[in-house]
Amino acid sequence: MQTLSPERSLNRSLVPTAVFRAALRLSAVVVTVALAATGCSGTGSTSGDARHPAGSVLRVPQDFPSVQQAVDTAREGETVLIGPGVYRESVRVTKPRLVLRGTDRNKVVFDGGLRLANGITVTGAGSVVENLTVHGYLANGVLFTGVTDERLQQRGAGGSAYDPLDTTRFPAVRGFRATRVTAYNNGLYGIYAFDARDGVIEDSYTSGHADSGIYVGQCKPCGTVVRGNTVERNAVGIELTNASDSLSVLGNRIARNRVGVTVNSNDLEALAPQHGAVIAGNVVADNNAADTPEQADGGFGIGIGIGGGTANLVQRNLVRGNRAAGVVVTDPPGHPASGNRVEGNRATGNGIDLVLASADPGNCFEGNRPGTQSPSGLEGRAGCGTRGRGALPTGRTAPVQAPPGVPFSRVPAPPAQPSMPDPTAPGSPATGLPGAVDAAAYPLPKDVNAVPRTH
Repeated sequence: MQTLSPERSLNRSLVPTAVFRAALRLSAVVVTVALAATGCSGTGSTSGDARHPAGSVLRVPQDFPSVQQAVDTAREGETVLIGPGVYRESVRVTKPRLVLRGTDRNKVVFDGGLRLANGITVTGAGSVVENLTVHGYLANGVLFTGVTDERLQQRGAGGSAYDPLDTTRFPAVRGFRATRVTAYNNGLYGIYAFDARDGVIEDSYTSGHADSGIYVGQCKPCGTVVRGNTVERNAVGIELTNASDSLSVLGNRIARNRVGVTVNSNDLEALAPQHGAVIAGNVVADNNAADTPEQADGGFGIGIGIGGGTANLVQRNLVRGNRAAGVVVTDPPGHPASGNRVEGNRATGNGIDLVLASADPGNCFEGNRPGTQSPSGLEGRAGCGTRGRGALPTGRTAPVQAPPGVPFSRVPAPPAQPSMPDPTAPGSPATGLPGAVDAAAYPLPKDVNAVPRTH
């Protein structure tokens, strides 16, 4: 047994006054965490013979009583196929190119019982987690990371104070994929790619997270695509921090969080400043939900926020119904936002549709059809074809009062989500990802109820 004092949340998001600040909250409760797996409530054989032919599919619980035992037995490139049941364990995947797959997304459930830190931790290059549900963990649902120190993993991968990690000591894990994962009611992140690159997070659902539903951080180049996901009822929907180059967030539905999307730079992690992400073809709507965990900075009612990010492209997103601001660009201390292009979005019906609170003249806004802008006339004064302009007055979001949050564990569980058509198909490791990425293939969504699109 070991005691763990998990972080309450590290949040790097916009506050309604359009000032980004980094905040670290430590929980006042020390929770005793059982590091050993406790097994599964599903029924089946407990034979668990470690000898098996190369290329086998290892089945749980038919052949192994726990998922961890099957993972430990599997060879590189093999598939662990998990049958229906509730698995009360923390699983560590350290071998390369392993495919961890449930037979039914809604009936294969990893349950942390609000006692275990991480649901599934993947440090093996090219490994996959797909077609299963993970909930009730104090830190993360699914964690992909190059951080191999288990003590840091127990604290969410970033360390007890989220100090910038030595990327030489912990090089990024290369190759990862999360597909059709349902992650809900975990203490920090649902699907967390930290110090990881060359990956895909797709067709997944996240809700009820005290930090963010999906997080990509500390990677350069990231070589990562986040596509076709539904992200709702989190403190923050999708968060990109110090995540740079070859990074795309495409065709997602990001709604009813406190804050929709944040793209930020800070010095609490390595590889600042953030640079070169594409946010395109997403629905970012109604991010003012009261039945969500409190965002540590008090952020509420913001659609897309860029805080100190550079050279990002925000285009063809439907941004509507966010009470503080639709799209806002601002400067946190030490990291001026610069070179960001906000163009071709439909930003209407927000508190203030477009807000520029950055002094850098290189940020531009064009063709977003806003009803309200701050400063006034923003698109005409900071158009993407404008050259040689000076600094503009500081824009401001609409004033909003954030309602009290709810504990992450009390956010309602999601409905059943679409499962794999054929879970017995051969496994496909996460190699050669993300493949060709065509952001232009993701058009402006027609309405806020648009279905997420993977391709």
